[in-house]
Amino acid sequence: MISLRRYTVFIAIAALILLLGGYFHEPIVSQARYRFKSQVPLPAAPGEPPAQPAPTGPFRWDVVPTQYPVAGPLAQLPAGPPQKLPRVQHEFQTESGEHAKTRKERQAAVRRSFQRCWEAYEQHAWGHDELAPLSGGAKDGFGGWAATLVDNLDVLWIMGLHEDYAEAVDAAVNIDLGVSTTETVNVFETTIRHLGGFLSAYDLSGDKRLLLKAREFGEMLLKAFDTPNRLPITRWKPQKALMGNQEADPVVLVAELGSLTMEFTRLSQVTGDNKWYDAVARITRLFDKQQEKTHLPGMWPVVVNAKVAELTEDTFFSLGAMSDSLYEYFPKMHAMLGGLEPVYKKLYNGSMSTAIKNNLYRPMTPGNEDILMSGNVRATSQELARLDAQGQHLVCFAGGMFALGGKLFNEPAHVEIGKKLTDGCIWAYKALPLGIMPEVFNMVACDSRVSCEWDEDKWRREVKDRHAEKIDADELIKHLRLPKGFTDISDRRYILRPEAIESVFILYRITGEQYLQDVAWDMFVAITNATTTELANAAVSDVTFSTAELAQGTTGGTTQFDSMESFWMAETLK
Repeated sequence: MISLRRYTVFIAIAALILLLGGYFHEPIVSQARYRFKSQVPLPAAPGEPPAQPAPTGPFRWDVVPTQYPVAGPLAQLPAGPPQKLPRVQHEFQTESGEHAKTRKERQAAVRRSFQRCWEAYEQHAWGHDELAPLSGGAKDGFGGWAATLVDNLDVLWIMGLHEDYAEAVDAAVNIDLGVSTTETVNVFETTIRHLGGFLSAYDLSGDKRLLLKAREFGEMLLKAFDTPNRLPITRWKPQKALMGNQEADPVVLVAELGSLTMEFTRLSQVTGDNKWYDAVARITRLFDKQQEKTHLPGMWPVVVNAKVAELTEDTFFSLGAMSDSLYEYFPKMHAMLGGLEPVYKKLYNGSMSTAIKNNLYRPMTPGNEDILMSGNVRATSQELARLDAQGQHLVCFAGGMFALGGKLFNEPAHVEIGKKLTDGCIWAYKALPLGIMPEVFNMVACDSRVSCEWDEDKWRREVKDRHAEKIDADELIKHLRLPKGFTDISDRRYILRPEAIESVFILYRITGEQYLQDVAWDMFVAITNATTTELANAAVSDVTFSTAELAQGTTGGTTQFDSMESFWMAETLK
């Protein structure tokens, strides 16, 4: 996920539309706010009826005039009875008493960890986007619209924290979308944290207030699609929308363009209004049309041009950061639409066929483990595709994606690939001193996925070649704190991400293999040992130090930094 830039000063730029609305909260936050006070309608376009007078009361995005209305009828949600999809979940046998006791003890420990973090958020950052878990302050990088609160509504419900849930709902439904702490809104992040948060909680509880609030966010987000070609502005400036002067950007991350489908589709399903489904169906059709025209046919590059609806120009391809959820959503959308929209199966099959051939690799490890990882590819054609044997914590989602896609589309080989990708992430967790996988690293790609013997000399050469240093390879390995198998660790952080443990969870539900529950518990213990603060849990800047080094003060006693994104509770602990 991509952090939003935070601003501190705003000068009003449009009379009658935007008025200066900056003010400051408690001493813990020094954050300017952008207030949308005026709702004076823009002049009506030729052929449109005269603009209605501006309404009074809270700011409403649904009454802001549309500059580029949809031409022709809206795309409709698929009609008819859903298909009978293949069973995904393993048929579990009756649980033994001993197993149930262990599971419930572990479950209770995770719940306590969540409660501790929630109480800290409630006490120190209530109504703000994030708690700062070291200083006790608050951060507002997602509009100041209580991202942690909204993102965790469903978790509060699932964990049976009913009083906290009721209090959180009362606060969430009063979020004011006429005020923002950021000049620029990340449409993708707002969609997954806020719109998704409200929809999930509504689906669980049936509380109509949550649906109304989801619709309110949906109306605002739809304004980012008000462009000449109806493709969204992914880093959207509401001020420009109010001035009626906006168009899609020429440089857009493909994940941010293609990862709005699930929440927008669900909003149309529960409201009966097809305008949100139409917005994302337009994007899906574009991906479908250009799937085989890219430099790596089947996949789309990380950077695309939304201004001219061109998805084929760039040469960098990945399942990892900046692409990830584009691919993740294909099997999920197939299931959400009851198998009635065949395009998502086509997009999944085409993209994964290419990724299996080009992006997946077996890393050389000291124990010769039969695992897979997903790297990046630079390609000017499929014949000239060059692999960078990288690994990312973020790309650990792919294990669960392949397993789910394998089940939904009757591809047993994909379930096995998903298992090997997940085992690769498990291996990376165990290989580091803290028992936690780093954010980004590199390894040696084996020549074959069938067999691969550890070659220590080859590993040393690869380390030396990658860093082009004139010192001895062993000194370089020691200096960089590289566990055997790693040739580089370019980002040593752990930012409380969920992707690895998510895939472990999905694989357990699909395969029923007991070792996955034990692995998940080991991950949880390692993470909480390294991230727990006096208040909650904090991100870690370097997972390559051992606990002994931390205890001895080698790093000053800690590598924690003052960040706890909403997905720690909303995804990792859930």
